[in-house]
Amino acid sequence: MGDNQADSALTILQEGEIEVKGKFLWGSNYTFLVEATHQGQALPAVYKPTRGERPLWDFPAASLAHREAAAYLVSEALEWHFVPETVYRRRGPLGPGSLQRYIEHDPEIHYFSMDEIGRQRLRPVALFDLLINNADRKGGHVILDQNHKLWLIDHGICFHVEDKLRTVIWDFSGEPIPADLRASLAAFEKKLSLDEDLQVQLSRHLSKAELRALAARAAELLKMNSFPDPQPNRRPYPWPPL
Repeated sequence: MGDNQADSALTILQEGEIEVKGKFLWGSNYTFLVEATHQGQALPAVYKPTRGERPLWDFPAASLAHREAAAYLVSEALEWHFVPETVYRRRGPLGPGSLQRYIEHDPEIHYFSMDEIGRQRLRPVALFDLLINNADRKGGHVILDQNHKLWLIDHGICFHVEDKLRTVIWDFSGEPIPADLRASLAAFEKKLSLDEDLQVQLSRHLSKAELRALAARAAELLKMNSFPDPQPNRRPYPWPPL
């Protein structure tokens, strides 16, 4: 989507009437396919109500929908634009929750079915997950739309203050972090400290400690010359991997 289309999608997601069309059968949390309609424009979306979140021992209760919205904000601030437009709605058919533009895609095409050329596109994904401390980057969370644009979905368990990284994408361990990605990360670190609007938006979804941890991870990644190896003292992969 271009900027105007993205702005339109955000308006529909933020202000539109939500009609439930169906329920996704996979996943540990309740997730619904909905249609958001605003001023005659309709948009398919994924609705994740807070009341449908399975409690986790290490993440604060009723916080997963906020983390989905925060991941979108970080993707946009990096100017990588690979998280679909996502908002936090205080009112919905089943109460508060996240609402994300639905991406039409072939579910058979994902990380594990990508060829080598496709996987070479994933360096920014690996860096993004390091930055947001993604505890659940499954292979099926990396999708392609009908135009072969790369999209990332399912960011409900990210941004923990402790190291929680679990991902299937370790392809680039030991490789130098490309200069263009380092430049994007440096620009993001600057925005995070100087851009009051970004600070306010993120503070609606993350705690002060989580924002400090995000800034610390950005600074640490900029000091690194290469993508890290998996941690040997804990499980570095999600389960299930797909």
